[in-house]
Amino acid sequence: MEQEGQEKKKEGRLTLVLALATLIAAFGSSFQYGYNVSVVNSPAELMKQFYNDTYYDRTGELIDEFPLTLLWSVTVSMFPFGGFVGSLLVGPLVNKFGRKGALLFNNIFSIVPAILMGCSEVARSFELIIISRLLVGICAGVSSNVVPMYLGELAPKNLRGALGVVPQLFITIGILVAQIFGLRSILANKKGWPILLGLTGVPAALQLLLLPFFPESPRYLLIGRKNQDAARKALQTLRGWDEVDEELEEIRREDEAERAAGLVSVRRLCGMRALRWQLISVVALMGGQQLSGVNAINYYADTIYTSAGVVATHSQYVTVGAGVVNIVMTVISVSA
Repeated sequence: MEQEGQEKKKEGRLTLVLALATLIAAFGSSFQYGYNVSVVNSPAELMKQFYNDTYYDRTGELIDEFPLTLLWSVTVSMFPFGGFVGSLLVGPLVNKFGRKGALLFNNIFSIVPAILMGCSEVARSFELIIISRLLVGICAGVSSNVVPMYLGELAPKNLRGALGVVPQLFITIGILVAQIFGLRSILANKKGWPILLGLTGVPAALQLLLLPFFPESPRYLLIGRKNQDAARKALQTLRGWDEVDEELEEIRREDEAERAAGLVSVRRLCGMRALRWQLISVVALMGGQQLSGVNAINYYADTIYTSAGVVATHSQYVTVGAGVVNIVMTVISVSA
């Protein structure tokens, strides 16, 4: 009876290594995803003015209103388009570099554009911003898939659900931080907006420095690399005890079951009657979230609130308030 209690205690243990790996992965990837969702909202008018000034310096003419609006729409939409591209890169990256390796490699798509955006005003090139938005979108597309995968494979079964919500929480925190830094009294001003855009590289740089000290996914090491010793060492580090053979065997059984079932294509999945309602539920929930317009609010919050009658100088604070509500509701939903 005492032995069972000890095993149960071990099973539910959140070790310091596991907690830190979770925080570093989520801060370095999910946080900057949320940050880049919201960061262009507050300095929008300043950036449009920069676009116009740059074009005038080159041609001696100002950009007409419609082309300027179109150019700004392209700037904003490059981020979700990059996310689509990034999601297609997930499979090749995690198979080649592993889960942790993919996250480290992915930081290239954050640090490089952060430097480009930070230097865009000095270089007098709005094209750098557009290209950088595409690159940080790729970073977000990769991280939004790899972080949950990495954390899910690090965590013991009983903690997977709890750690699985951490990335979403950090996304909302990233959105709020971008909104706070985007206040006109902080960085959403003529001198500060390039710094505001460039700060996205800070979480990536910290992750690049710290994450190498933490274990790779034991599942990837065992199944992908066929390195049982490395997988055992990783599990021992994560769990805080030496007896991990049973968990290694469980990983093998899961892999064998997946291989026996075979890969399921999207077409085959859509044709499986047993999973039809589950598939419809997932599509309806995810589609409903996107169609709710929440992303449009994050991208254009100040403009939307001003158009709705909020005084322009107050709209930035309403935006921050919405970010706080976003975090509160996320905490409530994951705690329920």
